[in-house]
Amino acid sequence: MHPRFDVPLPPLYSGSRPLQPYPADLVPVPSPLRPHVLARQRLRLWRPPTSQLPPVASGSDDLLSPADVRRIEDVLSFAWAASTSETYGTGLLIFHVVCDRKQISEAERAPAHPAVVLAFLATVSGAYSGGTIRNYYYGLRAWHILHGCPWLLPHDVADSMLSAADRLSPPASRLGKRPPYTVDILLALRGQLSLLQPLDAAVWACLTSAFYAVARVGELTVRTLDGFDPTRHVKRSDVRTERDRNHLEETVLFIPSTKAAPVAGEDIFWAVQLGPTDPSAALASHLLINDLPLDAPLFAFRHAKGVRPLTRRAFIARLTSAARAAGIDPIQGHGIRVGGTLEYLLRGVPFDVVKSKGRWAGDSFSIYLRKHAQVMAPYMQAVPDLRDGLVRYSMPPVR
Repeated sequence: MHPRFDVPLPPLYSGSRPLQPYPADLVPVPSPLRPHVLARQRLRLWRPPTSQLPPVASGSDDLLSPADVRRIEDVLSFAWAASTSETYGTGLLIFHVVCDRKQISEAERAPAHPAVVLAFLATVSGAYSGGTIRNYYYGLRAWHILHGCPWLLPHDVADSMLSAADRLSPPASRLGKRPPYTVDILLALRGQLSLLQPLDAAVWACLTSAFYAVARVGELTVRTLDGFDPTRHVKRSDVRTERDRNHLEETVLFIPSTKAAPVAGEDIFWAVQLGPTDPSAALASHLLINDLPLDAPLFAFRHAKGVRPLTRRAFIARLTSAARAAGIDPIQGHGIRVGGTLEYLLRGVPFDVVKSKGRWAGDSFSIYLRKHAQVMAPYMQAVPDLRDGLVRYSMPPVR
């Protein structure tokens, strides 16, 4: 075989999790087409009854070998990130439970009759947020794509139904504005951490790096204890120092795989900061206390059972307990990226620079500014140039 062709593929998912029972109100009728597997595996392993072939291979038995067909499906499975596959898998479960209760035959589920899809969307509207229903809809469509089933519902009809689902979102699903972390909050949390202890040293280094790099928490932590993947997660060896021609220094963390760059990865970075929230000092202390090998997760910590990666759950749980001990309300993890963004804007860093540093894509930065403009209002009113810049970025264009 030519060395450039049909190279072995990496594992589709890293880590393993114990299989949990279905929720009591979401137990599907047993079917050989739908084995009991993890949510992220359903997109691939739950099979429709009408087609077992990817779309380009359907009806091509005389053109492709079974190995070729399998290769197409194997490669196509990488089109969706593990987190997306997990969300889509949850939607597939709900879709089939709804079909079970409505006694929809297997043949009408894939390819899904347009009326069946609309009935599914109508059934869950009002019970879930519009965004959640939209994800479930796209999960059902992705399942069709992966298994070579035609998608029959016209896009304009689907868009109308999804818009209706948005309007019917239950009030409880509409999250309030996520408050940002601030330097003062970081200082309060620091006062409740035992920075000479391995876990707290890792948590503090992760928090300050995420804040001053304007990074997502999920980019610096892992989902599960056994979920570390050196091809996706930042390692100690991924840290470097860069200097410009003026000898200004920044610490750069290379993340091998991100939401926006799953293959090429991205750099995040921060500079030395004045005061106790300096991420450089926090990282140096963490690495001294935990003494990690170069191939270890960057924010792993020493544990009785060896080196343990810092999971998102453990990170947020420790910050939550520290916040309560400090007498402040716990803040969601996304508030770290929000807070880092606001900190730089309040320092007068140009909007273009903050947008680039935070790797905000498309219109998300302007939408974000419109949501948080009031946080900056006193400062913006006192600095007309910054206020004008805020207006330019946050106001929707005239159409």
